[in-house]
Amino acid sequence: MNVYDFDETIYDGDSTRDFYFYCLKKFPSVIKFLPYQAFYFVLFVFGFITKTQFKEKFYIFFTAVKNIDNAVNDFWQMHKSGIKKWYIENQKEDDIIISASPTFLLAPICKTLGIKHLIASNADRLTGKYNGENCYGEEKVKRLKKYSSEFEIENFYSDSLSDSPLAYLAKSAYIVDGDTLIDWHEYEKAHKKSIKKTFLSPEFIAFLIIGCINVLTGVGFSSLFSLFLPTNLAFVLGYAVSLTISYFLNTFLAFKEKLSFAKYIKFCISYVPNFLIQNIFVLILYNKLGLSKYLTFLLAAVIGVPVTFLFLKFFAFKKKSRKQSFI
Repeated sequence: MNVYDFDETIYDGDSTRDFYFYCLKKFPSVIKFLPYQAFYFVLFVFGFITKTQFKEKFYIFFTAVKNIDNAVNDFWQMHKSGIKKWYIENQKEDDIIISASPTFLLAPICKTLGIKHLIASNADRLTGKYNGENCYGEEKVKRLKKYSSEFEIENFYSDSLSDSPLAYLAKSAYIVDGDTLIDWHEYEKAHKKSIKKTFLSPEFIAFLIIGCINVLTGVGFSSLFSLFLPTNLAFVLGYAVSLTISYFLNTFLAFKEKLSFAKYIKFCISYVPNFLIQNIFVLILYNKLGLSKYLTFLLAAVIGVPVTFLFLKFFAFKKKSRKQSFI
């Protein structure tokens, strides 16, 4: 049998993310949960909560979706074209789809495609609460063994090295990049080198220089606003001004892209974790410990640089892979 991950593997996108933005557009009240979701994302990044706990908190937006079953069906009517052509052409009756996305979200599209075997995360469609662990990494192996005590994976396909536990059980395993098939072990070797290249790239050097400018503008505007506004509010406004300046500089100098409102929104979203981390610094170092507000602004501004760069590179300014034939 062949085993496939779903998101970014046989589907061109992340189904949970796409469903979230679909709901955000159709049910605007979903936006009210963003601060709550962002807070728990920061806790997850720092290891205070598990991925399962974070996703459970993120899925609180399900509660704002009227008739979620109808919403899911409508969502797939709009997004079923995202199923990759190469999978349709190579689909077999005993294929198994195994994904971290919620079962209720993937079940309708799997039924439409004639996929009989689906293993995914058991998240309640009304509350977002999990029954068991997020179907990710080692958990996928456990779930597959429970689903079928005797199995032999001929080929395994995924877009992520987090699925290595399953890949190592397969006779052959492949990373799927767009429509391109890459040998798993070859990709692993190249990936280790690419991490080093990412932080030695001209983009990252330019980002660091812009980051220094961002620190100066952030501290400068925050200090200026603090002359006639409360310190915390001054920090927020100073951050907003420096963020906008940073967007223009990163667009033209670091990532060499065209100005785009959509990318500006993604750029701002990429800074949400960093903003929360910095604001926590202000709350703790200034409000609680009484550190100098100027030193606090400075320390807050320089934290989280590598994390922010990765968000920008792989989210805000992500370049889509060229579509190539599946081989």
